[in-house]
Amino acid sequence: MNNPAALVVPRVQTAIASAFGNEFRETDPVIRPSQFADIQINAAMALAKKVGVPPREAAARIVAGLDLDGLCTSIEISGPGFINLTFDGTWIEELLNAEVAATAAGAETGRTAKPQRVVVDYSSPNVAKEMHVGHLRTTVVGDSLVRVLEALGHTVIRQNHIGDWGTPFGMLIEHWLEIGEDSPEAALLVEDPSAFYQAARAKFDNSADGEDGFATRARLRVVALQGGDAETFAVWERLVAQSKRYFNAIYRILGISLTDDHIAGESSYDAHLAQLCQELENRGIARVSDGALCTFPAGFIGRDDQPLPLIIRKSDGGYGYGTTDLATIRYRVRELQANRVLYVVGAPQNVHLRMVIATATDAGWLPDTVEATHVQIGNVLGEDGKILKSRSGAPVKLMALLEEAVDRARAVIDASRPELSDAERAVTARQVGIGAVKYADLATGHDTEYVFDFDRMLALTGNTGPYVQYAAARIRSILRKAWVLAAANFDGGTAGSGPGSAGPGGEGSGSVGSGSAAPAAIAVVEPAERALALHLLEYDAMLEKVGKFLEPHRLCGYLFELAQLFTAFYDQCPVLKAEAGVRESRLALCGHVLRRLSGGLELLGIETPENM
Repeated sequence: MNNPAALVVPRVQTAIASAFGNEFRETDPVIRPSQFADIQINAAMALAKKVGVPPREAAARIVAGLDLDGLCTSIEISGPGFINLTFDGTWIEELLNAEVAATAAGAETGRTAKPQRVVVDYSSPNVAKEMHVGHLRTTVVGDSLVRVLEALGHTVIRQNHIGDWGTPFGMLIEHWLEIGEDSPEAALLVEDPSAFYQAARAKFDNSADGEDGFATRARLRVVALQGGDAETFAVWERLVAQSKRYFNAIYRILGISLTDDHIAGESSYDAHLAQLCQELENRGIARVSDGALCTFPAGFIGRDDQPLPLIIRKSDGGYGYGTTDLATIRYRVRELQANRVLYVVGAPQNVHLRMVIATATDAGWLPDTVEATHVQIGNVLGEDGKILKSRSGAPVKLMALLEEAVDRARAVIDASRPELSDAERAVTARQVGIGAVKYADLATGHDTEYVFDFDRMLALTGNTGPYVQYAAARIRSILRKAWVLAAANFDGGTAGSGPGSAGPGGEGSGSVGSGSAAPAAIAVVEPAERALALHLLEYDAMLEKVGKFLEPHRLCGYLFELAQLFTAFYDQCPVLKAEAGVRESRLALCGHVLRRLSGGLELLGIETPENM
């Protein structure tokens, strides 16, 4: 890791140990940004209370033992005991150039020293039902976490726990058999799943009682499905296959990394549920209450001040989400050998998941060595502050929402970039429209609600996807121009002065004119260059925090600030018009900013347009 703040931590801790004793060696230096320097160390205030000296005296003792030669040019104590550090410019250059050289050579930076096997449960739509805006966040947040964790070096196992089993399938299968596989209504499973489901539900609700009624046949069909009836099971498989086509269409548009290989639906665990219940009952963890088999994990109390039950077998003998979720956590620990299990699921499921985790812990299926975490997902709201719905009051269909995002982006691009070809504008509109929706979702803390607002999402100002994408596209344009100039110079016999771009794509940093792949050295001279360099050096530390705290909005915030700092740098520091040497340095700096912007967007699952 090349982060200056992280690199000074061991030296600060050594100084603390020297000042107050070795028992304080692991003290957190409490590093914060500073208005007067590069960083501020705030540990003296807390230490002063422990050792019984004034804070400024504690700070003075720490400073007396600090060895930061070659790392800092200024160490000052301010206020009640803040220690302000200003990094040496030469050291910043060395760290940044080492990072640029490593990334240009394909070396992987920021890899964790302790890789884990991480199971991530996300998206989880239901067969024969439309994916609505509520699925957007679980899908987008989960996929970003998967990408970040893989970038950090963890082995990530995606799990798409789709709803593909249970009572509703009786009516869905019976409806399918009635209308026929080749009927126009059957195609709705891919085109408009909700319409297919509602048609089956209407038949069920309006069915007359009797042996030949649709509702009766649907209930019997559930029994046949659970009993393994060949015809019923074959229809169920076709229903699932049709729904997969629909899911995959959504995933393609969103750029989600889930495939059919990652599906592990409720049906996957059906054969194990009876044994699971029996084991819990035999061990005294589950007992019958009001006819249902339940567990009562400690610490969960209902509204009646009575222990809250987790139902694992209903009074009619059927199984619910509690049973299936217990089976999944047992499978993920035993079979998938997970060190960490993440549930990217809506916040309303928090109590349920905590009860499942507690029961699995009581049963010994979730040992202390395995961490199970609910990554709570907040609601998407409309302008009225309520859960986003269509004008009819129904949940907003995700496909329709995504299509509108692309259409809105296309209207803006058609007006602003008419010189681009139709194909280029179509690609850019998709990248910007989908990127805007995903970024707006990810830029908000995953456990908080946010208001869905197309105008804000698509704005080229503020912390938005288009703002970050535009900064990257702008750098690509700069590097393309530099390459053209270098080619002209080469033809004119001045090859040695070519800029630091690897070619028209602009993401390299070797000298075009000389044909060398070696990165041009970056000189950090101007304040805007220094601010940009320091922020670039924070990338690995930021990514580590995203993986630790499971917060993609940290990455969004980092990229937004990087885009802002680049804009300030470009406004204050000429690039293409700079003198030779300075031009190469600044082009190399631009190239590294582009790598971080496009790489960070990729970890969010967002594409970087060539033109905007």
